[in-house]
Amino acid sequence: MLNKAILIGRLTHDPELRYTGNGVAVVNFSLAVERPFTNAQGEREADFIRIVVWRKLAEICANNLGKGRLVAVDGRIQVRSYENQEGQRRHMTEVVADDVRFLDWPKDQQKSAGTGTSGIDDLGTEVDDEVPF
Repeated sequence: MLNKAILIGRLTHDPELRYTGNGVAVVNFSLAVERPFTNAQGEREADFIRIVVWRKLAEICANNLGKGRLVAVDGRIQVRSYENQEGQRRHMTEVVADDVRFLDWPKDQQKSAGTGTSGIDDLGTEVDDEVPF
């Protein structure tokens, strides 16, 4: 059996970092993923897909991603059910990410990318772009 999802899209809101009772980090965000075709009006529509990321990768995403950032997500589709406040059974489909790749620069780093200033790489590590001579 195979359950694999690969998505490229933009975050619709800032990631929401939480911790479980056991102290495990989990972050949630939604991706807007454009459909590969246009509708009758010639416009592209998008699907909004819920993403769940766990552990260290969740903390990295929470510290480095924000609304509008372009990412690639590699993971698996999960369907879970819950009971809402009215007692009705609801189902939620989401992608549990195994890998999240940052495909663009944060807006504040775009301005300084060519100026030789320090920044943060995809893993949250400080990077110094200055040439030593």
